[in-house]
Amino acid sequence: MSGARIKPPRRGFSSWTVVGEPTLEQLSERLWLVRGHLPRMPLGRIMVVVRMADDRLLVHSPVALPEDLVARLDRWGELAYIVVPNRFHRLDARPFVDRYPEAQVVAPAGARTRVEEVVPVQLTYDEFSGDAVVSLEHADGLASYEGVMRVRDEAGTTLVFTDLLFNLDHQPGLFGLLFRMLGSTGGPRVTRLFRSIALKDKEALRAFLLRQAAIEGLVRIVPGHGQVITEAPGSVLAGVAERL
Repeated sequence: MSGARIKPPRRGFSSWTVVGEPTLEQLSERLWLVRGHLPRMPLGRIMVVVRMADDRLLVHSPVALPEDLVARLDRWGELAYIVVPNRFHRLDARPFVDRYPEAQVVAPAGARTRVEEVVPVQLTYDEFSGDAVVSLEHADGLASYEGVMRVRDEAGTTLVFTDLLFNLDHQPGLFGLLFRMLGSTGGPRVTRLFRSIALKDKEALRAFLLRQAAIEGLVRIVPGHGQVITEAPGSVLAGVAERL
């Protein structure tokens, strides 16, 4: 289905609706990345799938997939957790819960009320115990609005962000001009729009990002939108923190 012809309901889709042609990439033995699309907006979105220590699966920021990719997902393991990482990334939350009713929904504490307009939330980030592979933490300075997911495997540590971190090149056209005016493109950054919506304490967020940047064995950073950062990810994130 073409994203240009789909108008999503205000609170997200009520049925399994595939927008555009999502793609799937394996990043490591326990980590997969889905690149999806947004209706009527050339922004793109990212879903991360993690195989936990007990081989069950967690999806972060759910994106509806074509049936052949759903079949691959189901072969990897039982879906145990659906992470809805903020109030804006709930577009496919209801279809995922309907399709995987045994999975528990996890959301940041500060986003719980808005996420529960769409689906029940069983756990906040503070209540999610995680395991040796995956953990969730609220980001300081955001009043628990959003957080970061850490994935640890044989290759090292991956940090998964949502709207806190963009990594988009400048884009052409009207949308490209709008994104540029909003300060959302031009490389890794905390956008002006995000700061206006979520930022409560700049220095607390800066310190939080610097702590993430200093994690030993950091091998990649997955932004909420844009390109995965694999070259000197710690230095890149430290630069983002210093430019807040």
